[in-house]
Amino acid sequence: QVQLQESGGGSVQAGGSLTLSCVASGRTYSSYCMAWFRQTPGARRDEVGHIYTSYGSATYSDSVKGRFTMSHDRAKSTLYLQMNDLKPEDTGIYYCAAAAQGSCDSPDYGYWGQGTQVTVSS
Repeated sequence: QVQLQESGGGSVQAGGSLTLSCVASGRTYSSYCMAWFRQTPGARRDEVGHIYTSYGSATYSDSVKGRFTMSHDRAKSTLYLQMNDLKPEDTGIYYCAAAAQGSCDSPDYGYWGQGTQVTVSS
């Protein structure tokens, strides 16, 4: 089993920045497709972006493109989400997810963290 633990959430004003971290532990694989998801009250959990840990090229949703940056530190087994120019609509619970597969094509995210709250005030 892979355990994922997020941290770094908090409350900021619009225009501010936060960096989320997701540490993977337990059984490890050589590569994962890893992603950040965001869930707001009454809404579905939407993907913010994903990255394949072997080659580190990230893909982002249109709502965060140009403001958020994902990265992965293989040595620390940690996924990061640098969030800049935050907006009130970025408010939500952010979840880290992982799929132990050979690419990010049609990922089956079988591993999830518990989530970390991000609140952006106007």
